[in-house]
Amino acid sequence: MSSAQSRLSSVMGHLGSPADGKARLLQKNLDDIVITLAIRTPLTKARKGGLKDTPIDDLLIAILTQVREKSKLDPSLVEDVCVGNCLGSGQAYVARSAVLAAGFPITTAASIVNRFCSSGLLAIQGIANQISAGSIDVGVAVGAESMSTTPDGGAPKMSDKIMNHPIASQNQMSMGYTSEEVAGQFDVSRQAMDQFAAESYQKAEKAQKEGWFDDEITPIVVTIKDPKTGEAKQVTVSKDDGIRYGTTAESLGKIRNAFPQWKPSRTTGGNASQITDGAAAVLLMKRSRAIELGQPIVGKFAGSTVVGLEPRIMGIGPSYAIPKILGKVGLAKEDIDVFEINEAFASMGVYCVEKLALDKKKVNPRGGAIALGHPLGCTGTRQVVTALSELRRQDKRIAVTSMCVGTGMGMAGIFVSEH
Repeated sequence: MSSAQSRLSSVMGHLGSPADGKARLLQKNLDDIVITLAIRTPLTKARKGGLKDTPIDDLLIAILTQVREKSKLDPSLVEDVCVGNCLGSGQAYVARSAVLAAGFPITTAASIVNRFCSSGLLAIQGIANQISAGSIDVGVAVGAESMSTTPDGGAPKMSDKIMNHPIASQNQMSMGYTSEEVAGQFDVSRQAMDQFAAESYQKAEKAQKEGWFDDEITPIVVTIKDPKTGEAKQVTVSKDDGIRYGTTAESLGKIRNAFPQWKPSRTTGGNASQITDGAAAVLLMKRSRAIELGQPIVGKFAGSTVVGLEPRIMGIGPSYAIPKILGKVGLAKEDIDVFEINEAFASMGVYCVEKLALDKKKVNPRGGAIALGHPLGCTGTRQVVTALSELRRQDKRIAVTSMCVGTGMGMAGIFVSEH
């Protein structure tokens, strides 16, 4: 048995006995860390979509302005803004400057966190922990990425000590290579990957046509340039543009392999996440503070956790992180109404769903990153916004969000809806 399989076997027991964890989780306490606003921009295709000419600073200003206006909260009450971002240049300068430009006072601080694809969830965890510890009363967590203006250059050159280390050196691997490693080691077929991806597109198409995204998306006004004439004009971006209507497993099966140089060569541009621009934000405070301020409570943060694993199979991170978070809060998988698992690649999506034996109807019911796109630093926050909206639609209560991390980690969080 491989070390990965051995570790997974040891944590799978967490999926079994919930004790009274669910009852505790559904209780309302004044010290709960609650979310009073959860919104996101549309997600648009990098270099092609409506946000292609919007740099990270303007993207942050847009989403933070919406937080300030929609919450109707006195901005001087917001003590800190934590931004999850992976690719931006001079991020700490940009974050603090964007907070001020969005209309928050000089008393509002800012910081940046980067744990790659889970950066947005890490931002939520950071603000929640500050509130729980009494460091601040009110904070905003943001996930944002402009993959159009700050493309991913991959891993930097690293020292000989790292390159000669059998595990650390794996962080030089391309993400496409790690998808092929998962497909090969765990025998995930091309057909299963295309079927998983097709279902993501089909669910997202249904959700968009039926207006399920309407309450999570806040339209933003941006400047866009005509690629032929260079003419700039203002436009309102109001919907996700990566959803390919009419997608089937058969149509995806016709797409050539993206990485023929790596075996088993099952990953394609149709069964992997899209390169995307977008931002999402949540406003957090204690329940007692929300009641005092008359803020609507849309959900609560009930905890999060992180795990490590071999970078070469980084995609299976959720298969470790989900059992771990369920074990920490005393829940069984049957207690969870919605699982938002980041679809970095269909190979890891298929593996995680099958290994954990999840009810497929509960997994990414509005589609995931294959159909919607994956703005790296944004996705962890975007998943929370989507999950809370979906719980309201279904009149359900508990969601898990989880993602893999390119350097060999997994992260998961628990959120409870109040509607």
